[in-house]
Amino acid sequence: MTSLEADAAARSRVRAADRGAPSAGRARRGFALWLLLRVAGFVAVLWAVATLTFFAIRMIPGDPAQAILGGPGSQAGPEALAHVRAEYGLDRPLVVQYLAQLGRYLTGDLGTSYSLHESVAGLIGAQLPGTMVLAVASLALAWVLAVGAAVLAVRAGRVGALLTSGLEITSSAVPHFWLATVLVLVFSTALGWLPAISVPGPVGLVLPVITLAVPLAGFLGQVMRDSLLEAAASPFVLSARARGESELGLLARHTLRHAALPAVSLTGWAFGSLISGAVVVETVFARPGLGRTLLGAVQQRDVPLVTGVVLVVAVGYCLATVLGEVAERLIDPRLRSVRA
Repeated sequence: MTSLEADAAARSRVRAADRGAPSAGRARRGFALWLLLRVAGFVAVLWAVATLTFFAIRMIPGDPAQAILGGPGSQAGPEALAHVRAEYGLDRPLVVQYLAQLGRYLTGDLGTSYSLHESVAGLIGAQLPGTMVLAVASLALAWVLAVGAAVLAVRAGRVGALLTSGLEITSSAVPHFWLATVLVLVFSTALGWLPAISVPGPVGLVLPVITLAVPLAGFLGQVMRDSLLEAAASPFVLSARARGESELGLLARHTLRHAALPAVSLTGWAFGSLISGAVVVETVFARPGLGRTLLGAVQQRDVPLVTGVVLVVAVGYCLATVLGEVAERLIDPRLRSVRA
């Protein structure tokens, strides 16, 4: 073999090795690209949320200066209203106000609440823990109910599957306010087991968590049931059965993990739906949190507080989406080699 042939063979082996085993540098570049795309997506989402919220609140009839001076019932005169508009920049063109607000957000300043005259960041920080506890507990319960319903639908035969499917469809369509009212009537008024108004401690969480979890569990259960039926008919399941795998082992090691992937990918959407549902649930059960804060801010045309709450919810949605993607990669090893 000549030297040229030897060099060509060596280069061929190097290229084959590169194709067969990606280098650590290539893996790092892939992760960096994935992270860059996610950060860019987060920035775009936050900008869109801040923009839509700002202009939507401005379209509500009424004067923001009235909210600053105590609401529509205040006896503020024209001079006081003019002074407030000048102080808060409300007399400037709408586009100028929008750009000024975006500039404050870039520096981390969420502003001061018009109606409460307190820091928006401080108000959100005081209400955020309660809503997060409610959302996380509801998401956990929804997953437990969805997994149980999906497994029961697959293992209970045709009649059981039809009944479970009907329950999932019904629960996913139930409005939060109707379910909350029924739960209060049954467990508080009729039975007296649980308080109608949320109280500190785990007992006060029971009815609000069930109210948020049941509709979400119905939706997740439908998604998981279809995936579980599809996985049960896959070749890898037949192969596992041929190796002597028990039904419980088959469910725990193979089919359930496969069925969970579509539901895991919806984690970001699920978190957003829980936060939106918290507006109704926290109002019905008189529970402090971001939901009640947002509702009151909208009624008072409190632009800084509304926008701050919505931005925090958007950040939570983005983080939940990323955690869902990470969980997908942990559950399915095939996704770890897929680039962003």
